Amino acid sequence: MTTRQSAALDWAADDGEEQDLPHPYLLFLGDTVEPAYAKTAFGLRDWSGERCVGEWSLPGASVTTGLEWMTPDVAVARGARTLVVGVANPGGVIPETWIAALADALRDGLDIVAGMHVHLADIPMLAATAQRYQRQLIDVRTPPSDIPVANGVKRSGRRLLTVGTDCALGKKYTALAITRGLAARGADVRFRATGQTGIMIAGEGIPIDAVISDFVSGAAEMLSPAAKPGHLDVIEGQGSLFHPSYAAVSLGLLHGSQPDLFVVCHDPTRTTVLGHPNFALPSIEEVIRQTVALGRLTNPAIRCAGVSLNTASLSEAEAEAEIARVAERLGIPVADPIRGGPAFERLLDACQP
Repeated sequence: MTTRQSAALDWAADDGEEQDLPHPYLLFLGDTVEPAYAKTAFGLRDWSGERCVGEWSLPGASVTTGLEWMTPDVAVARGARTLVVGVANPGGVIPETWIAALADALRDGLDIVAGMHVHLADIPMLAATAQRYQRQLIDVRTPPSDIPVANGVKRSGRRLLTVGTDCALGKKYTALAITRGLAARGADVRFRATGQTGIMIAGEGIPIDAVISDFVSGAAEMLSPAAKPGHLDVIEGQGSLFHPSYAAVSLGLLHGSQPDLFVVCHDPTRTTVLGHPNFALPSIEEVIRQTVALGRLTNPAIRCAGVSLNTASLSEAEAEAEIARVAERLGIPVADPIRGGPAFERLLDACQP
């Protein structure tokens, strides 16, 4: 039976319940050549690795998660239940060149999960194949139907939002790492997913970039409802206020989140906006100023707790030096949450409820 996932996975009531996708997963990379567009595959590998049996890609792909490459029939023999489209490309499209391969995965016995703007069930060949072989087509980029218009009223509880100098540079990883780090300290903290990968990891959330613009701030209010005074929601950021394509999503999320704190995420090796080489990357200082200026509309007390640097392409020595330089320049905690260490503990101190 073909199904399109709607409210069951992408939104859960605030009762602590989470929904599981059928797993283990085979991660599908398509013919992707840009690592940043394979962030769903990398996110699942890094945060739900125990659910991943391998990866599958098409000719021409140059991106790999490092997991064992295998075809769907082999993955099924290894226990896989679902093929997860591990790509989040511009516009969230499913190229024609992928469709035959996805249909083969259905025939081999896998359900398919995707977080694209184009829904699997809207592709005739996939819908027909899923129906014939009694497989599921699950789209997690489907917002709930009852999102209210934002009211801007201050809510109880505390909130932290990750913001960025660009897209695809660590806002989700930072939010997850901060949540995990504070939880290990005994804090009352919860990760709030706003994108397809975060939803797949958390089992709940709202895909903010799939929400009609008038309701984006309302979706953020719905995602992070009133809570106890000592509770902290760590909200996964999206895009960047300086991104020529996605700034509108970032602004709506900022206003609806009403964050008390925000952490700026930055890749020190990136100089231009991903996919827009004519747009220079803003400085961390510019992002702090703009986030405070715009965020004060719904939370006058908003402030920057620190900076998260994505130093994956730097050596350990280079990363330590860059973290120290930025911390000295800004006078606030700076860390790479994935590297951890004392710098990250200082960042956690600044985020502690």
